[in-house]
Amino acid sequence: MSIVLNGKELSIEKLVKIARNKEQVELSGDSLELIKKCRALLDRKIKNHEIMYGVNTGIGEFSETTLDDKQLEDFQKYLIYNHSAGIGEPVAPEFVRGAIAGRINVHSHGNSGCRPEITQTLIELLNKDVIPVVSKKGSVGASGDLAPMSQVALLLMGEGEAFYQGQRLPADIALKNAGIKIPGLKARDGLATINGSNLLTAISGITLHDFNNLLKMAEIAAAMTLEALLANLKPYDTRLHEMRGFKGAVRSARAIRKMLKGSDLLTGKIKTRIQDAYSMRSTPQVLGAAHDAIAYARSQVEIELNGVGDNPIFLPDEEVTLTGANFQGTPVAVPMDMAGYTITMSCVLSERRLNRLLNPALSAGLPPFLTLNPGFNSGFMLSQYTADTLIVEQKILSTPASIQSIPAAADQEDFVSMGMNTAIKNTQILDNAYAIIGIEMLAAAQALDIRKFNNGRGTQIAKNIIRQYVDFLDIDRPLYKDHNKIKEVVKSGEILRAVENEIGSLE
Repeated sequence: MSIVLNGKELSIEKLVKIARNKEQVELSGDSLELIKKCRALLDRKIKNHEIMYGVNTGIGEFSETTLDDKQLEDFQKYLIYNHSAGIGEPVAPEFVRGAIAGRINVHSHGNSGCRPEITQTLIELLNKDVIPVVSKKGSVGASGDLAPMSQVALLLMGEGEAFYQGQRLPADIALKNAGIKIPGLKARDGLATINGSNLLTAISGITLHDFNNLLKMAEIAAAMTLEALLANLKPYDTRLHEMRGFKGAVRSARAIRKMLKGSDLLTGKIKTRIQDAYSMRSTPQVLGAAHDAIAYARSQVEIELNGVGDNPIFLPDEEVTLTGANFQGTPVAVPMDMAGYTITMSCVLSERRLNRLLNPALSAGLPPFLTLNPGFNSGFMLSQYTADTLIVEQKILSTPASIQSIPAAADQEDFVSMGMNTAIKNTQILDNAYAIIGIEMLAAAQALDIRKFNNGRGTQIAKNIIRQYVDFLDIDRPLYKDHNKIKEVVKSGEILRAVENEIGSLE
């Protein structure tokens, strides 16, 4: 069943289905009529020679330059040419799919002024999986993602490149093979395709989906480590967190407690300390803060996904044209900077728990570095090195991009969001996080195998999945294979799916 785009109901879950799972999309009937109505208004205004930014004027510093009737269509073509100025490797196709879906949803409001053929062609690109090749770098996040979205717009003229059926092809060949008619660009069509923060928003939305799952994996890892360190579990009583009132902390405590159901730690059979170190007893507060930051970022991203991010904007019922800055990426960049550094924060906490597993002075009787023959073997000593270098990289990446504005376009665009930098660095933070959380899981699984007591249902399931891919470390071996394998398994979501299938959702 297709996902209907109408400008109002594009959630992050739907975005992921379109972008990653390639679900079909369609435009609502009402939206098609709104697009037609808006275009009719634009055509009347053009006929009446009304001056409109980006339609019969230049853009940016050239906004005071007016165009004659013969220049209108060629202007859109050359606008796309000169803005297709990115650099670097191609953006992942799922992110480009998400950006196209977001742009269709902007058009669905009927305020952008493009021809219906433009929006319908974008829909065909998604449904036939013809995905423009888009350079990763070049957007400053205002006026939107001009450079990358221009490479999308090139396809509307049969130019540029596209991925189709596993091949990277010239756009005209890909479109011909997919049976997509080239609509060309007429007045306003080009700018209406590129003038919004659609790519950085799509990357952000998909990354938030993955951040949420990563935090659940962090809670699985924490539960395993808490068992291995014989933790006092009173700090995980949800009543404690309900009294303070932060929703994320309640959620995190509940998830970890759920993981540990059935553990000997909860029966009183194992003696625990009266009070543990912060890295053990404040996990709900820390991961909870990350949950709350991500919830806020999600709310902002979904506003953007369903808003009119364009310039100019046309109000057909009032026959009014408004110019402004609804392309500005700051409303997404700011919460996404925060979301990214809370993932880094969560990884710092993971490494501190890892340290307690490995340090014999802190591990409640576990052997040094979790090796049964310390001195001859070094166990997981170097795993901490790997986690540490990844965390330092994350800390560098966690510097907010949204404060890094550099003026451009002869100071006409003198404050920009740098939201694409935020989006890109968040994908790198996430990639490192898979490895850091995975390394804690490896160490915790080793420690639980050494302890030999009844584990919680959730932690036992997680350990069983880990052992399908990585064996107990009885004697030293090259660990890079183990590290890469556990990162792959964490990223795949297999552990999380197995745990939630057994004990229910961790949300």
